[in-house]
Amino acid sequence: MLVMNKELVKQVKMQIRRKVWSTLEELNIAAFPRPVYGRIPNFKGADVAANLLSSLKEWQNADVVKSNPDSPQYYLRLSALREGRLLIMATPRLLRGFLLLDPRVIPSSRLSQAATIRGAFKYGRIVELKNMPKIDVVITGCVAIDRKGARLGKGGGFSELEYGILRELGVIDDNTPVLTTVHDLQIVDDDIPVELHDLTIDYYATPTKLVKVESGFKHKPRGIYWDLLTPSLRELRVIREIEEIVKGRIQ
Repeated sequence: MLVMNKELVKQVKMQIRRKVWSTLEELNIAAFPRPVYGRIPNFKGADVAANLLSSLKEWQNADVVKSNPDSPQYYLRLSALREGRLLIMATPRLLRGFLLLDPRVIPSSRLSQAATIRGAFKYGRIVELKNMPKIDVVITGCVAIDRKGARLGKGGGFSELEYGILRELGVIDDNTPVLTTVHDLQIVDDDIPVELHDLTIDYYATPTKLVKVESGFKHKPRGIYWDLLTPSLRELRVIREIEEIVKGRIQ
């Protein structure tokens, strides 16, 4: 169910984030980089969760994978490259847009480096939005998820913005699976509020299980909600680029 009281929603979301961050730190489940407060938290067992998620048919059939740049999804990015898949990686805070990594032109001994943020800039290339390939699987990072598939990021809205850009381009749609890896303690029992721009998860893996979300509640933004963009987001090069593409279609 979409909720409308924005201030209350912000408070509830931040309470959930703080609880998850604190739990991972206090129980020493958090992994480098630490502390995890304010981050998509890395966790012990992220490699195991990635192995479970990569057993999905949706993953195995994918030619192009889009991923967030955060540490816990490093193993998924590495798997994509090792398995010969094209990897589209969002740059941090979308400051440089999206990178394309093609494992066919990256030395096999450098794939583990290419799956990192720094390595992706070295071995990948900025992809112009007009040249974005069709994407088969979307990987996103989460601070928390609930059992209905609602997710929380760090609070900057970049995962949703990345998704919205790709929807505007038509390279993903409602049927493109959205996947994540989290620790079991990042799964919360309370419902996470879902706002208009929020994105829900289709599958998630933890170090102990692989889960298909069966709640029946799915929310996939159809594009960018332009009236929700802050002035700083509107100044991003990638936003100006997608705006020109959208305007060109209208004309």
